[in-house]
Amino acid sequence: MNAIIAKRVDSGIPDTEEIRDLAAAAGYDVVGEITQTRRADPALQLGEGKAEELAVAVAETDAETVIFDNRLGPYQTYNLGAMLPEGVEVIDRFTLILEIFGQRARTRKAQLQVELAELRYELPRAEAKASLAKRDEHPGFMGLGEYDESREQDIKAQISRIREELEQIERTEQHRRERRRDSGFDLVALAGYTNAGKSTLLRRMARDLDVDANEDLHPDLDATAESEDRLFTTLGTTTRRADIEPRDVLLTDTVGFISNLPHWLVESFKSTLDSVYRADLVLLVVDVSEPVEEIHEKLVTCHDTLYERNEAPIVTVLNKIDAVEEAELEAKRETLSALAPNPVAVSAREGTNVETLLDRIDAELPDWETERLVLPMTDETMSLVSWLHDNAHVEDVTYGDDDVHVSVEARPSVISQARTRLSELRTAAAESP
Repeated sequence: MNAIIAKRVDSGIPDTEEIRDLAAAAGYDVVGEITQTRRADPALQLGEGKAEELAVAVAETDAETVIFDNRLGPYQTYNLGAMLPEGVEVIDRFTLILEIFGQRARTRKAQLQVELAELRYELPRAEAKASLAKRDEHPGFMGLGEYDESREQDIKAQISRIREELEQIERTEQHRRERRRDSGFDLVALAGYTNAGKSTLLRRMARDLDVDANEDLHPDLDATAESEDRLFTTLGTTTRRADIEPRDVLLTDTVGFISNLPHWLVESFKSTLDSVYRADLVLLVVDVSEPVEEIHEKLVTCHDTLYERNEAPIVTVLNKIDAVEEAELEAKRETLSALAPNPVAVSAREGTNVETLLDRIDAELPDWETERLVLPMTDETMSLVSWLHDNAHVEDVTYGDDDVHVSVEARPSVISQARTRLSELRTAAAESP
């Protein structure tokens, strides 16, 4: 589908690289662009002359869609549409992002988050229609359609319903995370902006995946996001086991941040970040090949978001070092040192320094404890020994006539559970005839 990009900025030179990438991610073929530097026109966003230029460009290129990198109000959308050839759709940046999210949403949670974001986007427009209809005492809305008195309340009811379902899904996911943690798993989340290379890095660190291989998975496992240069490849979260012996580490790839998102859109996808907030360690992945000013801005935004609710340590990963010279890398490392102290520089695509990153993960995660357990010989003893093999690193097992000696290394929570189960074994052994 052919599309023309339009962007207005108050000052400076309009940068259309990201909106072009977003359009391509949604499946549009960008056939032209119109940009302008001036204050926003309340009626058209662009100035009237530039809007007429846009209409000519649409006619000449047979574009079916005009995509604004600016946020358009309902008046502006209608007025622009009236100037364009019949049938040409006008959408703004946020409508485009929702379109991409909708295309990527495969899980029930992701689909609900897309629906919630769409409703949040529509609500102020419904409220505007209601306000103007009441003020003007007629059902029309500047040619934008008939005012449905019940629509505003219907949207609010749907938002409430979706929130309740998302909260239920999150309770279930939180219970699953707690079970994993109780079973001895360390939880590590990958965060950062879209296209920073998180999905490629996950595939590189995953125990059971090759970076370029097609996956053949058990049906209970989620496929990882594909490693490709495309925005929003990952919408939902994907969790895989990392290759860090002797630990059991689960890596979770999350939806990427994107710049200049309105609060209502971020809020709609808040539950996606719960896997980050509840992790034992966060890997904040950035594309080190980008301009250092842009990296700095993204790090500030990520920190503001993550530190709001996150208590886990954050390790910054400077990815794509294969795309920069060593001198440039060192200069950026120095410039970003206040925001990213002691970062790990890697190339997920080439595999460079990935082992160093795995070692850093091991060092940053909570220390394991060592324990030597003396288990009484009962009917349940072997069940506990089997549980220890599943949930801890068993260093040695010695069988005696009346007891079993087990040396283990594990997370503190697993050691605590083992002690509790040992106490139950001893109590049962003492009570048995």
